[in-house]
Amino acid sequence: MSGLTNLPTRIQGLVLAGGKSSRMGTDKGMIDWHGKEQRYHVADLLMPFCEQVFISCRSDQQKGIAIGYRTLADQIQNCGPFGGLLSAFKLQPEVAWLCVACDLPMLDLQAIDFLITNRDTNSVATVYQNMDDGLPEPMLVLWEPAAYPLLLASFESGNTSLRQVLLYSSVNLLTPEDPGVLTNVNTPEEVAAIRLKINL
Repeated sequence: MSGLTNLPTRIQGLVLAGGKSSRMGTDKGMIDWHGKEQRYHVADLLMPFCEQVFISCRSDQQKGIAIGYRTLADQIQNCGPFGGLLSAFKLQPEVAWLCVACDLPMLDLQAIDFLITNRDTNSVATVYQNMDDGLPEPMLVLWEPAAYPLLLASFESGNTSLRQVLLYSSVNLLTPEDPGVLTNVNTPEEVAAIRLKINL
């Protein structure tokens, strides 16, 4: 794996765990897929590649985050993942942010390593292609500092879709080695199906 020592510039990690999980009926970040809550599992996956890893959450969630994990409360309310990422860039605009959703139970170290190994610092972001629709997958992205002004401009225009920002920016679009790592879960039925796949 590429590891922290081979990274050309600083990368911070961001686990997107601030959603209300209305379709799921329970907090997706708290589901235990791999022996611990998924928000912590994803944070642990990011740690070998990042200087620091933050769990992006609502302010009312902060007290519930386990000791030993850094939190970053959304400064922009009701904007979903977009607000979490924009809050991260407001904190540290000069770094790249490896941004990962907490509802990717099949995510592994290999997928993260492949993304970083194939990083293009001259692009706004390095991102996987969703093989179902051919579009950039916004829930696993390495955003370069150049993305910050674009995100701000998008927010000011009323657009808070990360995928739209990716679609209209110069990005490094990668084909995933294993498309299954991008599988996300939003409903109890999807949880049951994934548990069968990973024998839980």
